[in-house]
Amino acid sequence: MSAHFVHAPYQDGMEVIDSGIMGRILDGVGRYDPAAPTERDVARALGADRLTLDDFAALLSPAARPFLEAMAVRARAERRRHFGTAVSLFTPLYLSNHCRNRCVYCGFNAANRIRRAQLDLDSIDRELAAIAATGLQDVLLLTGEARSMSGVAYIGEAVRLAARRFALVGIEVYPLNTDEYAYLNACGADYTCVFQETYDPVRYLEVHAAGPKRVYPYRLDAQERALRGGMRSVAFAALLGLADFRKDAFATGLHAHLIQRAYPWAEISFSLPRLRPHVSNAAENAGDVHETELLQVMLAYRLFMPHAAITISSRERAGFRDHAVDLCATRMSAGVRVDIGGHGEAEKGDGQFEIADGRDVGAVHAAIVGRGLQPVYRDYIRT
Repeated sequence: MSAHFVHAPYQDGMEVIDSGIMGRILDGVGRYDPAAPTERDVARALGADRLTLDDFAALLSPAARPFLEAMAVRARAERRRHFGTAVSLFTPLYLSNHCRNRCVYCGFNAANRIRRAQLDLDSIDRELAAIAATGLQDVLLLTGEARSMSGVAYIGEAVRLAARRFALVGIEVYPLNTDEYAYLNACGADYTCVFQETYDPVRYLEVHAAGPKRVYPYRLDAQERALRGGMRSVAFAALLGLADFRKDAFATGLHAHLIQRAYPWAEISFSLPRLRPHVSNAAENAGDVHETELLQVMLAYRLFMPHAAITISSRERAGFRDHAVDLCATRMSAGVRVDIGGHGEAEKGDGQFEIADGRDVGAVHAAIVGRGLQPVYRDYIRT
């Protein structure tokens, strides 16, 4: 895999930063063969005080399967060392499901025949009030990728409303330019999530049939632009199951590692979404990424970047999520709705995918306490 691949051309208005990180990711993944590490390599990685990229690659390989228990023991110790027993709680709020992209794995696909809707500012405020009433202090605002419907000014107003009620406000919207991230940061946004979906550039074009999301490098550089725009935290993820999940997990870790080195003050977070059924494709599944493989990736992330946060989403079943926060995850969603509306007023539009864990905040809180862990609603004071 080369950095010199042919990608969809930049569209008008897209900022080019060309920091060189994309090329280093593609070169690194191109050299990574998941079948190459041996059990000896895995054992060496588990004995290292600080893991190298080669160690990380070994822990992601099939050779690590017999070592999952040892990985879990060390990951749990690292989690306790850096995060104690804290589990940060948050919930997403979907503002709009209008989208210009045609992503084959997504319910918001522009070609899908779904109920489209967008919350106005009064509806957003009612939704936020209902979420705040649960005690949550961290909200993640999401939209489909349609600038013409959910413009930066609209997102900014939603962020301002959220910042009045919540200690932490995140955004998961289409990739933005540096000045746009700076604007949303000034409105009150603290962190941003932009997931690459797959780092395989050939597969990337196959699953992104049309729309601005086809521009691979613009999406990949989004975390850098967000940090340059003042965001203090950025999240990384591949949608596991779209391509070779081991290579995508390696690329995600390498991407986060390179950003951490370039921006040492940045707070780094991982998410691990798997493919889920959605309204237009009930047969969609995560391929060969079963819970054992998902857990292996999570443990490898924890050991490779022990200071990074790891989010376990409501895509996964309750029992798995509860086990994951005990071993390695540090952030957990609760009271999740993935449709448009549904918290403070009636549902208005269809959701992005089906969730597997629909527990409310109280039930998730109780499950965390039952594991001997501490639910955390606020871990940051905005100045």
